[in-house]
Amino acid sequence: MATASLSALSSAAAAAGKRFVLSSPSLSFTSRRRSTPPHLRAAAIPGARRFAASAASASPVVATIAVGDKLPDATLSYFDPSDGELKTVTVGELTAGKKAVLFAVPGAFTPTCSQKHLPGFVEKAAELRAKGVDTVACISVNDAFVMKAWKESLGLGDDVQLLSDGNLELTRALGVEMDLSDKPMGLGVRSRRYALLADDGVVKVLNLEEGGAFTTSSAEEMLQAL
Repeated sequence: MATASLSALSSAAAAAGKRFVLSSPSLSFTSRRRSTPPHLRAAAIPGARRFAASAASASPVVATIAVGDKLPDATLSYFDPSDGELKTVTVGELTAGKKAVLFAVPGAFTPTCSQKHLPGFVEKAAELRAKGVDTVACISVNDAFVMKAWKESLGLGDDVQLLSDGNLELTRALGVEMDLSDKPMGLGVRSRRYALLADDGVVKVLNLEEGGAFTTSSAEEMLQAL
């Protein structure tokens, strides 16, 4: 399993009413927004290094969620490690009466997600809980079978829940979908990378990245915000 090597840079954001805008000069993915709706290890992806480094300009992120908003409800799926059964959980159930850190990645098995973003939150899960966080969950637009295989491939325990938003229900409700269908990897429509803290379902911290960039949505940034 790749070790976490995370950079903690300052977030630059501006919120206006119900719209949240954040731009970053460094991108791992570029995207175009569209309303319609892979996972190989980094070492097995031909040209993965070129893909991660191919950064061109993209439009600023405009999401429909902002600090102070109530999270929209959506149903996510996962395989319960206690009995191996496929189950579902709503965002309301995840966050009601709790402090919850939810972070999203563009795709299971993709390089930055597997080597930095998810491992960083696994490494810092105990510190997050020491600061009062009850739940830490990783969300991706992959099906529950892929999320289960990803967890097993990285040898992870249960410090971080891996949840499937395979139908983009939460991703679209938050307004953070990105269209990568013009890229050669076949990723289609995915979620922009973000990390948020919700207290009883209300957003208290929102670190939203431009495209697939990884600059402000790390576990270290969330710890500093707590």
